[in-house]
Amino acid sequence: MNPTFTLKEKTKQIFILLIPILITQLGMFSMVFFNTIMSGKYNSSALAGVAIGSSIWNPVFMGLTSILLAVSPLAAQRFGEKKSDEVSLIVKQGIYLSIILTFIVTCLGFFLINPTLDRMNLSANVRKTTYYYLVGLSYGILPLFVFNVLRSFIYSLGKTRVIMVIMISSIPLNLILNYVFIFGKWGFPELGGAGAGYATSITDWAIMVVTILIIQKQEPFSDFNIFANWKEFSTAKCIEILKIGVPMGLSTFFETSMFAVVTILISKFNVTTVAAYQAALNIVSFLYMIPTSISMALTVLIGYEVGAKRYKDAKAYSWLGMFLAIMIALITGLFVIIFRYQVAGLYSNETAVIHLTADFLIFALFFQISDATQVTAQAALRGYKDVNLAFIMTLIAYWAICLPVGYLLAHFTSLEARGYWIGLTVGLLAAGITLSGRLLYIQKRTFTSEETRKIEAG
Repeated sequence: MNPTFTLKEKTKQIFILLIPILITQLGMFSMVFFNTIMSGKYNSSALAGVAIGSSIWNPVFMGLTSILLAVSPLAAQRFGEKKSDEVSLIVKQGIYLSIILTFIVTCLGFFLINPTLDRMNLSANVRKTTYYYLVGLSYGILPLFVFNVLRSFIYSLGKTRVIMVIMISSIPLNLILNYVFIFGKWGFPELGGAGAGYATSITDWAIMVVTILIIQKQEPFSDFNIFANWKEFSTAKCIEILKIGVPMGLSTFFETSMFAVVTILISKFNVTTVAAYQAALNIVSFLYMIPTSISMALTVLIGYEVGAKRYKDAKAYSWLGMFLAIMIALITGLFVIIFRYQVAGLYSNETAVIHLTADFLIFALFFQISDATQVTAQAALRGYKDVNLAFIMTLIAYWAICLPVGYLLAHFTSLEARGYWIGLTVGLLAAGITLSGRLLYIQKRTFTSEETRKIEAG
């Protein structure tokens, strides 16, 4: 990464980082995307089982991954400060943490999966698919966590195309594995929706191995000696990662768990509603990868500029990134509304599911704009390492606004499941407004402190 001086240069720099990150995110999301589509083509019970399994796993995965992604702003700031030795140390501690988190998640899953599913009152086929889908996913937890630490390291150096190539290369493998495990082809057992979990885990192991080899063999990554001197454990660096990562992780967990709870509440309706809701959410989540990718680029760029004490540039990146995210959300939202029936048809062959999915997608436009605003504002704050109050703001928005509003509209009006979409949109909009206000405050405070420092320095 290099310093930028004009709006044109900053826009170009965002897109240099953004496009590979976006393709990477789409590649990662494609695993869930193909899991859902191919399970839906198997039968509705498989689709519902994968949907519920994903809703249970995603909050855990996203929350813990966000803790590990704290490596990115921390390493980017060290890189901006030209402290290359500390970059390596931070990455190593991230890998240590990923091993610890894998052990914790595996133990908790062993004891909690069955009681959780028992409370959900699922049909026998849906419950079986959900259980074995989660078991299949569990074999890929360690490589998935380690890969995200290594990805954060590579991103912090601005070399986002490397991860893009890895993810693009993994998509055919994931598709083939899904095909053979779900439908029982080429002598493999026919596992239905559960096969998608095993396919994903095998792909995760392949991705991690390739990433490790690249970091060991290619410059500039090999210069940091990430995999040398593994006795170099630093409690202080682990705590530093956790101080930034835990609020990030909790914020992400409460957002994704909110969606999981909505899925669970909607499961009280019928299989058609669950399948339609998951299909619509899958479509919106797929498009959400664009503002998410912008947000990841912003965190790195702002962290780099703050580390170099170029606060005006950090501020410019913040608002430019938010503007781009909102405009893209507006365009994609309109596209989804116009072609909602065609898009819904990708997920199911059943007419009832297609029509209800298309109905849900009408809410996509406002939902995406609200979500784009809050995710980019939150990412900008992470670049400033301001995460604690942002966590509280998102917690209130998600759990004190989204869920209550959605529940009331769904159960006390004629909107039914549609009410949850309105509740989600209102809560995400509240998060976007409050986080943007916090960002303004942090930027003003940072600028004032810098001016004071310059005056005192003479």
